[in-house]
Amino acid sequence: MSHHYSGPDSGFPDGDARLDLTDLYAFPKPGDAGKSILVMNVHPSVGENPPGPTTAEPFAPEALYELKIDTDGDAVADIAYRLRFSSSEGGAQTATLRRVEGGQAAGTDDGGQAIVEGAPVSTGREARVTEADGYRLFAGWRSDPFFIDRRGVFFHHLQFTGDDFFADTDVCSIVLEVPNAALGPNPIGLWHRTLIPADGAGGGWVQAGTLLPEILPYDPTRPASFPDNGRTLTDDAVDAFLALFTNGKVTEDQVGPHDDLLAEFPYLGPPHNA
Repeated sequence: MSHHYSGPDSGFPDGDARLDLTDLYAFPKPGDAGKSILVMNVHPSVGENPPGPTTAEPFAPEALYELKIDTDGDAVADIAYRLRFSSSEGGAQTATLRRVEGGQAAGTDDGGQAIVEGAPVSTGREARVTEADGYRLFAGWRSDPFFIDRRGVFFHHLQFTGDDFFADTDVCSIVLEVPNAALGPNPIGLWHRTLIPADGAGGGWVQAGTLLPEILPYDPTRPASFPDNGRTLTDDAVDAFLALFTNGKVTEDQVGPHDDLLAEFPYLGPPHNA
């Protein structure tokens, strides 16, 4: 569903908001059955522990952002898309996107074939999009599409207030338009993770803490609908989990999708605090 504040005690992994995973989405591209949209969201604009705003720099230049894809159902990645970001210079960052397959996809490194290099990261309301070899890439601040009556769910014993905590918050999005042929012929499983450089002389990369992958099933040939197949930006993940946790006694939290979503790439609305 969502991993907002996924570090210890509702904090950020390694104390860095830029490493914090929020949501993962996958759905067929509207109007083009031959492509899919994969959305990896990180870095919520507001922290809980400590409370208040987080950093203005969208992505951590020392980190590796990775989207893993399992093509044969064994929970081991067969394809990986990896992104590294430059340091901010004059408030600007750029992104490099790489792809790996086979054994290297299941590993922990930042290698792979470069698909996009030097893509500008968006910090304002205008979405800066880079196209290359059948792919489209967006990276930068966007309006957070996640919605939940946080107070009602967590603090008021499921007595809902109608208040959507995320209605005016932002998130850093990586949005990738991918040819379905690049995902293989079968349904896939998706998950995302962030990694930081390992300490010591050996180098390499380590995940910020240890989590089992929460795998999102996705078949590009079918309409997306969470939790059965992928997840669209308007799917109500909270309602799905409420029904599960309460054995069907509670089926909705009375808040719905945001009204700032776009009809075209990158689909997420412009940031509130551009």
